[in-house]
Amino acid sequence: MPRPTNRVILITGASSGIGAATAINFSKYGAKLALTGRNIENLQKIVAKICEITKEDKVKPLVISGDLSNENDVKNILSSTIKEFCKLDVLVNNAGIMEEGSIETTNLEQFDRTFNTNVRSMYQLTNLAVPYLIESKGSIVNVSSVNGIRSFPGLVAYNMSKSAVDQFTKSVALDLGRQGVRVNSVNPGTIITELQKRGGMSEEKYAKFLERSKETHILGRAGQPEEVAHAIAFLASNDASFITGVNLSVDGGRHLMCPR
Repeated sequence: MPRPTNRVILITGASSGIGAATAINFSKYGAKLALTGRNIENLQKIVAKICEITKEDKVKPLVISGDLSNENDVKNILSSTIKEFCKLDVLVNNAGIMEEGSIETTNLEQFDRTFNTNVRSMYQLTNLAVPYLIESKGSIVNVSSVNGIRSFPGLVAYNMSKSAVDQFTKSVALDLGRQGVRVNSVNPGTIITELQKRGGMSEEKYAKFLERSKETHILGRAGQPEEVAHAIAFLASNDASFITGVNLSVDGGRHLMCPR
């Protein structure tokens, strides 16, 4: 990836998992980072790692705490980024939640929580960022899921939300392409993060889930956050200058599998 020196990159959900790995990966290329999440302590730990890697405190990432389901927080995230850096080159819409529940066991509160974080906040932040991305001829990378391509039982709200992210990606790519802004998504399979456990999986169930991943992924394993981060960096880079409207599977072949 060509060095994005002086490129300003805003990453949501940067306090752990794919978002944290993406922040660390971009820092190696000399990018200027704005990182947001609900866990300020974890964000500071990521910043410390980045400073340790880059050895450059002068390019210390901007940390913005906030809850993406809160409209005012979303506005503050974007305005704080612009106030600090005066521009925006790349928006990585990574933040997301997962909650278990079938149509028999879920409820409207769960549906609203999932869609507010996974879809509505992405819609709002992207809408606010558009003028700055048009000015910079920038790029958007949304973090979706294999669940946006394939349906899995017991995750009705999550499946729907990620399918919405995929359609959002294509729709915004159509809207902004003529103005020089590229819009793509990555669709990870099972990645070793805290997502499933935060969504309600017990340690025992999660261990079985990872073991099962050896059978449900063609490559025979779950993925690492860094593997998704590399794909995000590619889509955001000039190496992907003729790619837009793509939902890129980073899932070890999971979307092709039909396990019995």
